[in-house]
Amino acid sequence: MPLDNGDLFCHDLPSRPLPELGKILVTGATGYIGGRLVPELLARGYKVKVMVREASPEHEERWPHAEIVVADALDEDSLAKALEGVHSAFYLIHSMLFGRQKFESMDIQAAINFREAAEEKDIKRIIYLGGLGDVQTPLSPHLKSRMEVAKELNRGKVQTTILRAAIIIGSGSAAYELIKNLVTNFRILFIPYWARTECQPIGIRDVIKYLVGVLEIPETAGKSFDIGGRDILTYEMMLRILSDLLGKKILFISSPLSWILPYAYLANLFTPVPGPIILCLLEGIKNKVVCQNDEIARFLAFQPFSFKEAVLRAMTRDEQDNVHTRWSDAYPPAHYLAIKLHELESPPPYTSSYSLITRKQASLLFRSICRIGGKKGWYLNNWLWHLRGIVDRILMGVGTLRGRRSYSDLRINDVIDFWRVENLEDNKRLLLRAEMKLPGKAWLEFLIDREEDKNRLSVTAYYQPMGLTGKIYWYIFLPFHYIIFNDLLKQIEKSV
Repeated sequence: MPLDNGDLFCHDLPSRPLPELGKILVTGATGYIGGRLVPELLARGYKVKVMVREASPEHEERWPHAEIVVADALDEDSLAKALEGVHSAFYLIHSMLFGRQKFESMDIQAAINFREAAEEKDIKRIIYLGGLGDVQTPLSPHLKSRMEVAKELNRGKVQTTILRAAIIIGSGSAAYELIKNLVTNFRILFIPYWARTECQPIGIRDVIKYLVGVLEIPETAGKSFDIGGRDILTYEMMLRILSDLLGKKILFISSPLSWILPYAYLANLFTPVPGPIILCLLEGIKNKVVCQNDEIARFLAFQPFSFKEAVLRAMTRDEQDNVHTRWSDAYPPAHYLAIKLHELESPPPYTSSYSLITRKQASLLFRSICRIGGKKGWYLNNWLWHLRGIVDRILMGVGTLRGRRSYSDLRINDVIDFWRVENLEDNKRLLLRAEMKLPGKAWLEFLIDREEDKNRLSVTAYYQPMGLTGKIYWYIFLPFHYIIFNDLLKQIEKSV
């Protein structure tokens, strides 16, 4: 769903568009920040080249006026192709989703590859969004990695502009989802000492304005800037502000326990944000992340939002069902590499199919199918779906709390609880790929087939087991299919 003018952030930006620069590359375009940046650049008349890791019809539909190029920052040959003919590039790549053991080395190697490819292709500018942190103090692994990436990009001949931000608040951002769900799901919150560390959160709208603004002001090339919102708050203060806005009465109790892992695991169970992201965020909380200077105001003199204003904007987007990107768009990190149903050498050995005949219109049935999951649930037997989601979260999987980006809109690669949309054919087919923890690979397919003057509505579960455990898993859950899928089909038809 393309953004309309009311959704754009840069209409009052105190800088002039420079479409004469030529092509602008956006890496990480399918992520939270990149997905919001691309429409802004297009609206300001830029020729945009979008770098994605996997080709998908969804990209052309989402950005019909952009050039799509498939590349990976860890693949030097594909990078050279992506940077061909590019004037400036936004570097919005990070590997935080891979967890602590992997993201540091992957982040550095990706930055080295990108810097070398940019030099080879004579790119004029790189713009990088990194993290705030006082380099004079011990940094968390995540913040340290962001600093190292900035250093690597700066080592090259290409002029690099670095923006350093603390946590980003906006509809769909990991930080906002985390604090919102903590406030929503707990009546008592235990506050360790590190939750009283100072932070300068920034709204997503202001982040995008700074990214676009530095592109349009050549004098910012080769410089580094701290960017933040109007408020300096502790994390406890943020939780209190949000609880007031949501009308939640919460008892805040000081806790002597400072070990991060128990807090991360508990938050993993009761919020949609997965363990690896939570761990990175909480480790960063120990560091004071406040802007050390306001030099950016000399070039871009606009008033950023306060924390409360950013939260209210995010809440409004949620209420309007108008969230364009979410952190979950890019999670799990290797979802783009997952084997697709049509890529299997042979059909899955285990299938379970149910159907009904109906006179209801295909378009109405399909609309009803596309509204499953999320806050509205699965029509009936929601407790079974939630139970499976709880088990998955206990196993550090994605669970069902991810919900969905939009209740009324669905596109390929969207998340629906512990599923991801693999294929979507209007009024015909919805194919979901499982992303929960299980000993095998699974898909769920909804089909509408025309039969004379009626329609056959069907749902089929496909399963590719891994070893004996995978086979046992299938037979344990097979009896539930009859109950769940027959009821689901009846409710889909009934809701039309």
